Amino acid sequence: MFKQSPNSPLTVPAAATPTETPATTPVAINGFGRIGRCLLRALVESNRRDLEVRAINELADPATIRHLTQYDSTHGRFPGPVDLEPATPTGHALRVNDHTIRLLNQPQVAALPWRELGVEMVFECSGSFTDRKTAAQHLAQGAQRVLFSQPADRDLDATVVAGVNPGTLKPHHRIVSAASCTTNAITPVLQTLHRTLGIESGLLCTLHAAMHDQPVIDAYHHTDLRKTRAAFESMIPVDTALAAGIGRILPELDGRLAARAIRVPLANVSAMDATLQLRRTTTAADLNQILQQAAAEQYPGLLGYTEEPLASCDFIHDPHSGTVDASQTTVVNGRLAKLLIWFDNEWGYACRLIDVATLWLATAKNPQKAPLTRGVGGFPSAPHPPPAK
Repeated sequence: MFKQSPNSPLTVPAAATPTETPATTPVAINGFGRIGRCLLRALVESNRRDLEVRAINELADPATIRHLTQYDSTHGRFPGPVDLEPATPTGHALRVNDHTIRLLNQPQVAALPWRELGVEMVFECSGSFTDRKTAAQHLAQGAQRVLFSQPADRDLDATVVAGVNPGTLKPHHRIVSAASCTTNAITPVLQTLHRTLGIESGLLCTLHAAMHDQPVIDAYHHTDLRKTRAAFESMIPVDTALAAGIGRILPELDGRLAARAIRVPLANVSAMDATLQLRRTTTAADLNQILQQAAAEQYPGLLGYTEEPLASCDFIHDPHSGTVDASQTTVVNGRLAKLLIWFDNEWGYACRLIDVATLWLATAKNPQKAPLTRGVGGFPSAPHPPPAK
């Protein structure tokens, strides 16, 4: 659908060259904030031909939408021209690399014109609701599938983490969540270690970049008093449902993990500090070897691995769900392990939305085919080894 700008490098792994032109699925983005804009850009940078963005629904004014699409303080300028087409009786449109996208300004999901526009899948990126009843209004308006860009209520058809539980998706599913950026970052590591060494219990601490629910300066901003404080002046503890989210994806670990989160004064890139009590004895070198092999064989394009002495800024615009920092791996008395996993909480997660959408559509088209789990349009992963006893 999009033509790649000749001067912009691909920072997302490109889809494998097909033997025939894939069918194009018309999609829409509802909510064009940080994740919505990263999603559109990831589609452009990966040169997708199978997903066509027909419409964007966002309550901001069109000129601001164009400006923030073109210029991004974190990810830099958009890799290609972004223009606002003159208003017509049907409204405004955004022109991205010679592709026209209808702009909507509709606060009510029940009034969105998906049937009229031929939209088949909606990326629900507004963050304004998590319930099935509201999401079902997209279906009533003509969409066939809804993919949440956040954790949602348990009565959804499935919550899917690319590469971890792709078999959860079924052809008949209509409303699905791609979990959270933190769940995507840590579950490949937890799944690998539980199946090779066994996990008795664990404590997870997310060092998360600042988010939109925090004010720039102290303000009457939130009922959580810590979130009334200036985002870039403090490290701020916040509540997290990460442990429950992991239990939904990896039920074998449900109840074995606890989690906390601290917002740090950064605009982007987060880290997971994981402390795990293992069943089997190991060393830091052996544990790193296990994760390095898993990154290459079970989660290619999804789980990264590095031994370089890197800092958080080195992971801006990194498409992996998470990257193991092997230099920080520590093992005490053979069974107490400490790990650090970096992740771009915006870009990596936007890439996973594409992966889950692609997998979902492929599953619907051919239910018998092995699901794809490589990052952004790649190849099937290797089978996971049996769990440790």
